[in-house]
Amino acid sequence: MADGMFGLSDELARETAPVWAKVKDHVTPMEWPAQAALIHEINQLKRERDAVILAHNYMTPEIFHGVGDYVGDSLGLAKEAARSTAKIIVQAGVHFMAETSKILSPEKMVLIPDLKAGCSLAASITGADVRLIKQRYPGLPVVTYVNTTADVKAETDICCTSANAVQVVEWAAKEWGVDRVILIPDEFLARNVAAQTTVGIIAWQGRCEVHERFTADDIAEMRAAYPNAEILAHPECPEEVLSAADFAGSTAAMTDYVMQRQPKQVVLITECSMASNIKGDVPGVDFIGPCNLCPYMQRITLTNIRDALLHLQFEVTVPEDMAERARLAVQRMVDLPPPLVPARYDLFKARHHVAVELI
Repeated sequence: MADGMFGLSDELARETAPVWAKVKDHVTPMEWPAQAALIHEINQLKRERDAVILAHNYMTPEIFHGVGDYVGDSLGLAKEAARSTAKIIVQAGVHFMAETSKILSPEKMVLIPDLKAGCSLAASITGADVRLIKQRYPGLPVVTYVNTTADVKAETDICCTSANAVQVVEWAAKEWGVDRVILIPDEFLARNVAAQTTVGIIAWQGRCEVHERFTADDIAEMRAAYPNAEILAHPECPEEVLSAADFAGSTAAMTDYVMQRQPKQVVLITECSMASNIKGDVPGVDFIGPCNLCPYMQRITLTNIRDALLHLQFEVTVPEDMAERARLAVQRMVDLPPPLVPARYDLFKARHHVAVELI
């Protein structure tokens, strides 16, 4: 068979051409033949194994566009896992995401391509910590960010995402009849929620190592260099970063913002790969730094995704008693009645400083 683009067979070139169109700004022609071959092999293995790949927004473009069956934020992927009829789920993300998928899909085999794909935020707190917190603050509801382990979720009253944290906190305060809520483990998310509600917030001192490194000076430098750029920040960033940004919201909310508005220039204050992935769908938008790479997300590669499917290796399990309790916390959030509105463009934009009680 004649060679096609970059020395690929005509068949492989045709099959992967749509992916190449989306990743060409981030993958070199020298790298592409090997990646195209892996994408083809993975997609074949998915069919043979009855598997789907859940690719988080922070995956690299060749994974996100090449082999991801469902793409999005951590909870969105878990919901897709529960809806999928596939027998096997490969979590192209970090370990707590794979656990959440297993919690919501206990009958499915859940694989993670690299067991070291952890999370600094999830590692900042344990179930034992939560039990001690509940002893210290008896009668107060515990709202836990989904970026936590199953062990932590199992000690939780209700989970939240960065997109709905304000609504969940206010629901929990009303449901429990209290004026204070424990919101763990992300300190900055808690502070940014506190600026949007009259509910008192008790917070844990956990942080995401990607987002905590951003500063207001980064925003000022971007403003000076690119005065027409729109700056979007994730609510795991410090308060002063969100206050200086034009918009703050979850990865899904930032994606929607860019897709709907398609600004000429945009700065995403979050993990680097996200800008690369959105760029594939909005080629007319100019994405500008800064960004930080998550070392744990970067552990997931096409090669170890292929190996996970080929050898059915690195299965993620959750003890049933733990999974049952964690499932209740997640399901409470999923089942909340309207209005659990999508994040507003200014949802986490801090309008005033509000003190939180740090544990």
